[in-house]
Amino acid sequence: MFSRRHFLQTSAALGGSLAASSMLPAWAQPGPAANLAGLQPLSGTEFDLTIGRSQLAIDGRTGPAITVNGQVPAPLLRWREGDDITLRVHNTLDTDTSIHWHGILLPNEMDGVPGVTFPGIRPGQTFTYRFPVTQAGTYWYHSHSGLQEQMGHYGPIVIEPRGTDPVGYDREYVIVLSDYTFEGPHHVFQRLMASSDTYNFQQRTVPEFFRDASQNGFMTALRDRLMWGQMRMSPTDISDVTAATLDFLMNGHGPGDNWTGLFEPGERVRLRFINASAMTFFNVRIPGLPMTVVQADGLDVQPVETDEFQIGVAETYDVVVQPREDRAYTLMCETIDRSGYVRATLAPRMGMVAPVPALRPRPTLTMRDMGMDHGSMAGMDHGAMPAADPHAAMGHGRQPDPDPHAAMDHGSMSGMDHSAHGAPASPASAANDHGAHGGGETMTRHDHPQGPGVANVAMQPVSRLHEPGAGLEDVPHRALAYTQLRSLAPNPDQRAPAREIEVHLTSNMERYMWSFDGTRFSEVVEPIEFTEGERLRLTMVNDTMMVHPIHLHGMFFEVVNGETSHKPRKHTINVKPGEKLSVDVTPEHVGDWAFHCHLLYHMHAGMFQVVSVRPGEAPPALSGHHMHHGDH
Repeated sequence: MFSRRHFLQTSAALGGSLAASSMLPAWAQPGPAANLAGLQPLSGTEFDLTIGRSQLAIDGRTGPAITVNGQVPAPLLRWREGDDITLRVHNTLDTDTSIHWHGILLPNEMDGVPGVTFPGIRPGQTFTYRFPVTQAGTYWYHSHSGLQEQMGHYGPIVIEPRGTDPVGYDREYVIVLSDYTFEGPHHVFQRLMASSDTYNFQQRTVPEFFRDASQNGFMTALRDRLMWGQMRMSPTDISDVTAATLDFLMNGHGPGDNWTGLFEPGERVRLRFINASAMTFFNVRIPGLPMTVVQADGLDVQPVETDEFQIGVAETYDVVVQPREDRAYTLMCETIDRSGYVRATLAPRMGMVAPVPALRPRPTLTMRDMGMDHGSMAGMDHGAMPAADPHAAMGHGRQPDPDPHAAMDHGSMSGMDHSAHGAPASPASAANDHGAHGGGETMTRHDHPQGPGVANVAMQPVSRLHEPGAGLEDVPHRALAYTQLRSLAPNPDQRAPAREIEVHLTSNMERYMWSFDGTRFSEVVEPIEFTEGERLRLTMVNDTMMVHPIHLHGMFFEVVNGETSHKPRKHTINVKPGEKLSVDVTPEHVGDWAFHCHLLYHMHAGMFQVVSVRPGEAPPALSGHHMHHGDH
């Protein structure tokens, strides 16, 4: 009997013809080898990756790209949990490059972030990455140098579990979503610096004013327009880089190419979605076909059936669908601002198509996105600016988390004032294990971040984890929210956090300044300090008008979403405008780790920090345990 990996290698070599044989077991039906649009898989334990320049063709147009082995996306890397991996990366560019293995737990010096974990890969040089694979699931890799990611320097990773995969499926496809600009990323960034709304062609119109006036009253509509005008902001600024310059891709193909994944009616098809975009959130749906979410950010979750989900930049979701009819389905990926889309087709035979839904009306920002939704905040003491209870705004009838994580006194807990480079808590108190008794360390709350990088402050931030994302609030079908996610395996560390760190996401859109706590990375003196083995709560407050996918390197965190022992574990989380959310972290790997917004131009503009994990006492029970899917 072939192993799954051996089968995939063999079927790729034979063009996938073997896969059609009914003699093979169900799991050996066409996997990535049947990915007819490309995504050639490389498997084994040793890899050679060459970074260079090529031309990329999208729906009849050609533009320059930075490629890996001449491909966009870069080759699909298939690893196996428990293997030791060697990857030789050859740089043929005339500039430095790098590869970051997104979501992969590995030694600090292998993380691939120039200036933080290694110097980068110089032109003409080869850098060899070596590390053990301690996890399974869907991940990806990309450049962490300049704006190369926007030009095609990204690729998918699929890691087979060492034990039994808890997800049952008959065939799979990897779906890499991305965006590309023929204008060139550096020109785009320069235009944003000159005028942050340069790509917002969806401003509100006079007919919309009269429509709002008829619905809400003339004076209400007028006050709304005047308020936005005084703030010099637009309620249509859902995305600051749009279809005005971006083309949207699926596995390197535009919507005109009609990428097609084949199935036999009744089969369970696993779709591994990776958002490798530079700047684009996608709303994903397959009209007429429910999706069962089985994995988020590479880790298994308890199955949740839904009809649509929003995937932020750098997130991954695995879903299983089971089309029973002998017909085609459109896989629709609409941008969050509804300015564009990319689509593919799932079908029993090549050449089949299904109707492509029209783009829906674009959403607009509201007072809630400014952290000023008085209606939902009644009865709270906003004068003291307490941290919002992460469960207070939940709308699913779920009771607040009874464990000590949720009972912490947020009102007395502080954010560290990184803009003033305040000293963190002492190592002894930071690593203090309060066990099942809770009781976080009390610290003094600082004022809100100030300075030219802070244009506005969310005065009444609330949890928005129960919301599926901008534009999905009123859809007539099910839409996934973070409150619906529960990890399949129990959380490995269920201690109460001993301390809390609060970080504000800040901006000045007029100057296109993005930062943490009002301080851009170029101005930061002190890193955020964690201690190995401590249990801490990281609270993020979004003082900006845009959703930010925040990524923490080197560790997973548990989203404080109302669960107790099965909080979803992620490496990237979308923080909505005006939102305050918390994640619990147990740092296990000593060293400096990047912490940043994964919107490429926001990171490039300064929304980047370093988390420094100093040596402590790591709980031995955690090491190597929490990622083993086969242990479930």
